[in-house]
Amino acid sequence: MRFKYDIIVVGAGHAGCEAATAAANLGSKTLLITMDMNKIAQMSCNPAMGGIAKGQIVREIDALGGQSGIVSDKTAIQFRMLNRSKGPAMWSPRTQNDRMKFIGTWREVIENTNNLDMWQDMVTELTFDQALVTGVKTQLGVEFSAKAVILTNGTFLNGLIHVGKVQVGGGRIGEPASFGLTGQLTAKGFTTDRMKTGTPVRIDGRTVDFSLMEEQKGEEDFHQFSYLPTVQRTLKQRSCWMTYTSEEVHEALREGLHASPLYNGQIQSIGPRYCPSIETKIVTFPYKDNHLLFLEPEGERTNEYYLNGFSSSLPLQTQLNALQLIPAFRNAHIFRPGYAIEYDFFDPTQLYPTLETKRVKNLFFAGQINGTTGYEEAAAQGLIAGVNAHLNCHEGGTFTLQRDEAYIGVLIDDLITKGVDEPYRMFTSRAEYRILLRQDNADERLTKKSHEIGLATPERVRLLDTKEEMVASILDFVTNFSIKANRINSFLEQVGTAPLRQGVKLIDLLTRPNIDLTVMSQAVAPLKELLDSIHDRKEEIIESAEVKIKYSGYINRERLMADKLTRLEGIRIKDKFNYDEIQSLSTEARQKLTKINPETIAQASRIPGVSPNDVSVLLVLLGR
Repeated sequence: MRFKYDIIVVGAGHAGCEAATAAANLGSKTLLITMDMNKIAQMSCNPAMGGIAKGQIVREIDALGGQSGIVSDKTAIQFRMLNRSKGPAMWSPRTQNDRMKFIGTWREVIENTNNLDMWQDMVTELTFDQALVTGVKTQLGVEFSAKAVILTNGTFLNGLIHVGKVQVGGGRIGEPASFGLTGQLTAKGFTTDRMKTGTPVRIDGRTVDFSLMEEQKGEEDFHQFSYLPTVQRTLKQRSCWMTYTSEEVHEALREGLHASPLYNGQIQSIGPRYCPSIETKIVTFPYKDNHLLFLEPEGERTNEYYLNGFSSSLPLQTQLNALQLIPAFRNAHIFRPGYAIEYDFFDPTQLYPTLETKRVKNLFFAGQINGTTGYEEAAAQGLIAGVNAHLNCHEGGTFTLQRDEAYIGVLIDDLITKGVDEPYRMFTSRAEYRILLRQDNADERLTKKSHEIGLATPERVRLLDTKEEMVASILDFVTNFSIKANRINSFLEQVGTAPLRQGVKLIDLLTRPNIDLTVMSQAVAPLKELLDSIHDRKEEIIESAEVKIKYSGYINRERLMADKLTRLEGIRIKDKFNYDEIQSLSTEARQKLTKINPETIAQASRIPGVSPNDVSVLLVLLGR
């Protein structure tokens, strides 16, 4: 017996959950298959969402109508806006979350999503009709047919866990690995490799001396991930704690390096450069006397803590010896050691911008299977794959985001154009247009685009329209309202800024660093009246207006730069050239262009090894 669906999603991690809910909400009959329905959207590593650049991605997912922002807000036990000392292009929201409530809330979302079914089983085989995927077979012998399949297998493909010299097969500790799919896809011509990631020790908070650490409290202002005002943080808020390693700790770790899988040849795969294990830190930075550690609560009421910065695959006794040399953890008991995990991934240059594979039609990859790391990067890929799988099933075209439209666009373009030589993690520095891609304006950039395909709801569009109207009214007022020097100078001196020599428009005063709308409303009655008329999301609207006022020059300049390069995005070259025959291209360019077959001139220009001269050759051949 074969069960029929439009779309099958394999794996219920962050990518799988976003893919399944997006496809189902768009109207596709969708099946989500997972090996354990009690581990849906499990936070395999730290119990947190967002952070530098990652927070912008979660905001974008929410603006598009995804679920990660909503779930994160509902299960948050701490919220912080990182990089506040820098400009708004760098502001990055982050939540600490209750791990178990995060799972429960995601499961509630899935169980209440129309068109979405779940099945607990292991997928061991894909079915094909030549170069078209037609469904899956499971360990229990069940066959499901589908028009499209999305693989979001995380770290489970041939997963192998390392703790010192001990090796255990698994996708996460205590959970089995998945077998069969890698070999089948390799036989189809897909290129695969191995990656490595890791996670730290988990500590019993009852055995920690918190008085020897620095407390890091959360923030209580209006910021959150979701643009929906009905979504609120309701859980008890908890602090994180900071401490440091020492040279004594490092020496204890060095004593166990001979048994480290990273240094004894046991692990050969690629590890994350930007989130290294503690043993990698002491080898890479031998001159550093200490490394910063964050002790993070795993939930609203649990005693379990996650020691961020102490990821390790060293032997258990080495981990414990080093840990107990840190004063706050002198008497610490642990719930489990840190461990490393190796797993299969597939070269993401084998994908189209929609995340459909080039070799097999209607087969999509999303998440760590593409060589990325992080819940946020995975969730973003899942949403894009889910949308495009739905569009493929219903002949609806494609849905992609450009580099000047979203961090999600940067993420996917980097993957399919450059590939990966280490687990890919998003940073603000990867985005050329980060002033345009701020966390405060993700709704302005993406909500209406998503609404056009039916994912973002009319309610989201209504909220956006209201926000944009109020921001526009503020900008119009400050642009046209005149300020006379003799009427404002005494107030300016009171607030510590230079007096005026002549009258100016109000917007000119607002560009000063220590002047904002709220401050000026104390002296300008019509402005106060206008701001007081905003009853819903007042702080969000004022912040949006202020960013546009203070950074308009930078924003406009970057928009001009983006528009110039966007012209190259419109010059399509896919399948127009036999690159091997163009001798005026460099040898490396011919090889790379043949392998990736870029969609546009702009994408070709971003391929490592393709020089500006190579791009000029292509433009000449196009008659440009």
